[in-house]
Amino acid sequence: MKVLSRDFTLKEKLLLLLLSLVLVGLAYYQFVDQPVRSKVESAHAEANALTTELKTVEAKLEKMHRMRNELDDVTAGGTASEMGSYNNSKEEYQVLNDILGNALTYSITFANVTRDNDQIRRNFTFQFTMDDYEAMEGMIDDLLENHYRCLIDDLRCTASRDGDVTEGTITVNGTATFYETMVGGTPDAGLPESKPAQK
Repeated sequence: MKVLSRDFTLKEKLLLLLLSLVLVGLAYYQFVDQPVRSKVESAHAEANALTTELKTVEAKLEKMHRMRNELDDVTAGGTASEMGSYNNSKEEYQVLNDILGNALTYSITFANVTRDNDQIRRNFTFQFTMDDYEAMEGMIDDLLENHYRCLIDDLRCTASRDGDVTEGTITVNGTATFYETMVGGTPDAGLPESKPAQK
């Protein structure tokens, strides 16, 4: 058997070299360049996602620091109040009686409680009469800054002498709300179903 062999011409050698270079280039493109580009793009996408997540975490952290500073300011000022657990009515009555007990006369009327999920609102109206303007202001401050969370919604002051609060008696009428929570509270017959509170 005779093996066919012959020498390649210069032109054929150049074509084979060119074909080899093209094959090497295609192999490089397919097996090196494309996977590397894909991994670089994936790394850029992941870096962008991490940057976005980092910005979100930084924003949350900044908000938490701001809230912590506000809480520290409130605590340092001595005005932090507690939202008592339902049913805190006895303690609230006691607070009101302690504060308003120094008035010449006073009355308190509670409305039915309202409930919005775990938040309980105990609305009440109050009236008291004082013969001293500064003592009246102090009493209102005591209402606002008592141990339990209380917000005054409406307040009207009337002097017994028209336009002169320094002489005679001052009558104060107001509406306010004590806030309670169901966290740690025990439901009873006076607790309504959860409905958004009307303000």
